[in-house]
Amino acid sequence: MTRVLEESREAALTAARAASAKQAEDVVVIDVSQIIVITDYFVICSGTSDRQVKTIAEEVEKALKGDDRRPVRREGETEARWILLDYVDFVVHVFAQPERDYYELERLWLDAPRVNWEESEAASSG
Repeated sequence: MTRVLEESREAALTAARAASAKQAEDVVVIDVSQIIVITDYFVICSGTSDRQVKTIAEEVEKALKGDDRRPVRREGETEARWILLDYVDFVVHVFAQPERDYYELERLWLDAPRVNWEESEAASSG
């Protein structure tokens, strides 16, 4: 794995852990680096309310700001039903559950490998 791809992976894992820290549901990290050229990873998660969706997105931004990363594009904050944070090499999707069920991003990227972010957290802290 190249150094740049490894840095992207670690940042995506940081985003997943930050989302989980705010009780995001069904946090998934998908490696799309071999399938599309516009990004390397998708982080997908859900909140149970508009307020929680916003809180999760804010926590992700806060955690990545510590690594001196800021999204180049942010969408959906007004409605807080699907907030997208585009960091170029990875994209974070924070959904309200009905929107996540409707768009089914995981199904669209079924062929892409999943990254076990919880296991990587245990390995990095152990």
